[in-house]
Amino acid sequence: MAEFKQSTKLHNVLYDIRGPILQAAQQMEAEGHRILKLNIGNPAPFGFEAPDAILVDMIRHLPNAQGYSDSRGIFSARTAVSQYYQTRGIQNIHVDDIYLGNGVSELITMSLMALLEDGDEVLIPSPDYPLWTASVSLAGGRPVHYLCNEDSGWQPDLDDLEAKITPRTKGIVVINPNNPTGAVYPEETLRKIVALAEKHGLVLFADEIYEKILYDDAAHVNLAGLTGDDVLCLTFSGLSKAYRVCGYRAGWMAISGPKKEAADYLEGINLLANMRLCANVPAQHAIQTALGGYQSINDLILPGGRLLEQRNKAYELLNAIPGVSTQQAKGALYLFPRLDPEVYHIRDDEKFVLDLLKEQKILVSHGRAFNWVRPDHFRMVTLPNVKDIEEAIGRMADFLGRYPGN
Repeated sequence: MAEFKQSTKLHNVLYDIRGPILQAAQQMEAEGHRILKLNIGNPAPFGFEAPDAILVDMIRHLPNAQGYSDSRGIFSARTAVSQYYQTRGIQNIHVDDIYLGNGVSELITMSLMALLEDGDEVLIPSPDYPLWTASVSLAGGRPVHYLCNEDSGWQPDLDDLEAKITPRTKGIVVINPNNPTGAVYPEETLRKIVALAEKHGLVLFADEIYEKILYDDAAHVNLAGLTGDDVLCLTFSGLSKAYRVCGYRAGWMAISGPKKEAADYLEGINLLANMRLCANVPAQHAIQTALGGYQSINDLILPGGRLLEQRNKAYELLNAIPGVSTQQAKGALYLFPRLDPEVYHIRDDEKFVLDLLKEQKILVSHGRAFNWVRPDHFRMVTLPNVKDIEEAIGRMADFLGRYPGN
């Protein structure tokens, strides 16, 4: 019998959020165990539902959503995205600069496949959302990670970023608000990143899927609002998180900056968009209603809102565990706690997470899955209700109190 092996193109492609640990959890579920999943930012299983207006609008458009759309997406949805950015003070994103995708994930991969030659480098934050690292590798590029400083609230280390720019560098990824740390970057920091991109002729990739999920006094600044016509900026966002419809796979990419000079690159993006024919058409019809209607996410993030209260409780309880500390998240749906190496002698954070799963039936993600440099962090989502957060972190505390390390 012939043997079939995976392509060598996948040898450096990792996505451990859904890797071996999740497979172990699924096996335990198949055996009858109840697993509390704190590993993926998927609001629906935790009781967060889409706004009714989005559901109604999708249902009403289903009879007209049976065929392909324009490969960039339906006109009304792209217009809504363009107008949204206009309300944010960004006037150079037009309807034809918008591409709708099956979630942001598809568009990230398309944008990198169209740009990178083998060996080209892209600067990605550490820690990161690992799809960026995986997609650069899949496109034949080399992911290079610039450090974010935990002591400064996980802000980018701009000196480290600039020191890692080489003649092969093609772009800089900015994840703001950040997944997994919850950091929100001030305008001053973003302006310095834009200046570096302009100085070195780099593309900016702005991952802003959590831009509406902000806490306390945090304010989000769109990177494209700072680049003008001088720096090519690809902005990624969508409905998954703020509108609680991850399964609809409704995302977009907005292109701003010197498009004339980028014409050949954009032709490559068009080619890839045409090859996949179009994004999910029923979900495209949700975009206009979502962006133009009542923003119910605000009810969840303001004082008394469920997301805010859950974040606060998780932060309080994690920092109460001896040897555990976490920066407060200013945005997104996660905390990224640190396990003090002087207290917990953990050499393999993947094994630590697997041990926690097996003993306490709690699933979190290990820090190095997010391309963090040491085995001393893990990520947990703050989506469960307060009672479940109290139970989960209580079980973590019990586990850590007896954990010898590995």
